[in-house]
Parts: sequence; structure tokens; C-alpha cells
Amino acid sequence: QLHLVESGGGSVQTGGSLRLSCAASGRTFSTAHMGWFRQVPGKEREFVATIHWSGASTWYADSVKGRFTISRDNVKNMVFLQMNSLKSEDTAVYYCAARSVGLQSRRADQYDYWGHGTRVTVSA
Repeated sequence: QLHLVESGGGSVQTGGSLRLSCAASGRTFSTAHMGWFRQVPGKEREFVATIHWSGASTWYADSVKGRFTISRDNVKNMVFLQMNSLKSEDTAVYYCAARSVGLQSRRADQYDYWGHGTRVTVSA
């Protein structure tokens, strides 16, 4: 049982930065792998980044490597996505997700809990 709520989205110009936050409620947060995914109309939800339950490893989509950083605070039950050097292609609704059982994963269908998303718009 995990309840996830995203925040921090907004509108920025190309090259700008945003930090997304995900607040989790539930005892299992500290042992769950966490991920960020994004979606635009007409496209499938795509992987952005994931962090191991312990914070020991992080994985990123090729499109965001070097620009985005995922992190977590298991005391505060929070996960973050720092987004720098934003491009128009980053415009999407961003979702926080949790995988409570199994290995760290890039697959959306392997995550058990989802927030309702926060919108990010990047304009020239």
C-alpha cells in the first residue's frame, strides 16, 4: 500500500531547470524501487529514471542522461527528479511510480503504484 503524490511541475524555457518531488505514504517505501516515467498524448508512457530501494544504483533513459538526476530520501519518504538543460522534447506529464517486489526495472508494467502526474512544459 503506497500513495504517491507528485509536485514541482510547471512551465520553463529551453535550457531551464525544474525539480520534481514525489511524496509517498506507506511503510513499504524504504524497500521499494522508485521510478519516474513520462507521457505525451498519443504515445506510450516512457521510462525516464529509476533508483534502487537502497539508493545504490540509478538508471536513466538515453534521452535524459547527463541532464536529469534521480534521488531519494528514505527518512522523509521522498523521491526527486532534478531536470537541467530542459528541451522542448521533455514536455510531458511526469509520473512517480513504485515497485514493491522484485528487481529494479525500466518497465512501466512492472510498477505497482502510481501518482497522478505533474505537468512539465518547455518552450522556446
